[in-house]
Amino acid sequence: MRVAVDAMGGDHAPHELVAGAVDAVRKAPEIEVLLVGREDDIRAELAKLGDIPGGVSVVHASEVITMGDKPVEALKARPDSSILKAMQLAGCGDADAVIAAGSTGAAVAAATMTLKRLPGVRRPGIAVPFPASNERGVALLVDAGANPDCRPHHLMQYAVMGANYYESVWGCKNPRVGLVSIGEEEGKGNALTKEAAAKIRETNVNFVGNVEGRGMFGGDCDVAVADGFVGNIILKSAEGVAELLLGQVKAVVGKSDPQTFMDIALKFDYSNFGGAPLLGVNGTVVVCHGRSDRRAIRNAILVCARAVDGHVNEHIVEGLSRKSGGGS
Repeated sequence: MRVAVDAMGGDHAPHELVAGAVDAVRKAPEIEVLLVGREDDIRAELAKLGDIPGGVSVVHASEVITMGDKPVEALKARPDSSILKAMQLAGCGDADAVIAAGSTGAAVAAATMTLKRLPGVRRPGIAVPFPASNERGVALLVDAGANPDCRPHHLMQYAVMGANYYESVWGCKNPRVGLVSIGEEEGKGNALTKEAAAKIRETNVNFVGNVEGRGMFGGDCDVAVADGFVGNIILKSAEGVAELLLGQVKAVVGKSDPQTFMDIALKFDYSNFGGAPLLGVNGTVVVCHGRSDRRAIRNAILVCARAVDGHVNEHIVEGLSRKSGGGS
């Protein structure tokens, strides 16, 4: 199992990326990590970490794409960028998966350009795991920002891809899929959600109908489907609310009962989930939060391994072959 890590992406690169990669190999020696980026910078970070496992290697890439760059233009202008080289390693078979913590737009563009899409997939989608009151304690939101301008068949495909990913990674047979809308009742929503609901009902997924935003967290579904515009707003809003509530809990409980506060905080810590898979590309790509620390990167690498071992893409292709969706 070889995972290519864009070591130059994210707010804390390369230090946290390198440290998280080393931690992952120490925890799971069967995994090899390829740290992609400016070799001198990466080796300087490795030197700080003491004895480095044999499964860690460095692949030099001289250029970096920043958060402020326009993704497609930057990828064309910087062919030796770390994110593009990481994707190329996966594309030619030298890596089984890719970790990206830098520009999400650049990661999606590089993956689509290099790895291409899975057969039948029209638009890739980012699947973000988040804490929920369901059986597994985690739900999946697809799409969280890869495709802000969706058509109904895109949402139908997100339902199929999300259900297959959830079943493969969390071992939940026939997960419940809900469509994010403004009401639970059938027929509620805009033209996009109404038509998408009809298309999802034609698939083999366990579709429970519309779910409201609160229902996603309340356990009404295991996979929540939304267009990338709505999904990204939900994600960022949830992060803000979680930070606000944890700040309030810390002020009240933190000093008197620090252990209880830590137990609560860990349930809402994004680093527990590592990152969000980019579903629909012909490879395994996990997109991480820009603020990811070494713990998040370590967990993201382990998530990659589970996705590859679970043959997620094979299940997605099989699922979509039963309902291609058509369109563009």
